[in-house]
Amino acid sequence: MDSDRSVPARDLRASDADRDRVADLLRDAVEDGRLTPDEHAERVEGVFAARTLGELTMFTKDLLPQNEQPFQVDARQMVALFGSHRQDGRWVVPARLPVAAVFGKVEIDLREAILRHRHVVLDLSSLFGRIRLHVPGEVVVRFTGRSMAGSVKEAVPAWPPTDGEAPVVELTGTLLLGAVEVIRPKRPKPPRRSFWAGRSGA
Repeated sequence: MDSDRSVPARDLRASDADRDRVADLLRDAVEDGRLTPDEHAERVEGVFAARTLGELTMFTKDLLPQNEQPFQVDARQMVALFGSHRQDGRWVVPARLPVAAVFGKVEIDLREAILRHRHVVLDLSSLFGRIRLHVPGEVVVRFTGRSMAGSVKEAVPAWPPTDGEAPVVELTGTLLLGAVEVIRPKRPKPPRRSFWAGRSGA
């Protein structure tokens, strides 16, 4: 995570799963006629030769709208003004991200996102707006901003970290009659030990 924070988001190394994701989109594109078989073959060859996320974005940029691209490597701010904005899927989370909801709704999903930093700051500005944040189980969310007749709801607490210090998402800024909802999956219950376990040799 922090070891590669100086690397531009576009230059982050792509994984096999990232390449497979793009290849699946190209298969859909040739099946519905957006690509010819020759174009498809050429792009697939390029996909499996690609080394970075930035290189992979070149193969789908003319096939899908910006908000539906398989990777988002240029996230700078999120704004919902009398409308809605959603950020999900595979995207690179910057160290600091401004988020504004003015009579609107912003939904941010970090479950498949690339968290390059152990500490991420979301700078919130909410006026009669709603911000919904989906996080993985181990991510800790802390609200350090100001709330004036606003609310921050987090029904499920963070899970104990499995590999050292847990990532932290800090929520700063101002809520004015706005609401923030933090959503994380419930921690799986450990398997119940059978009453008869270990008694077979008795």
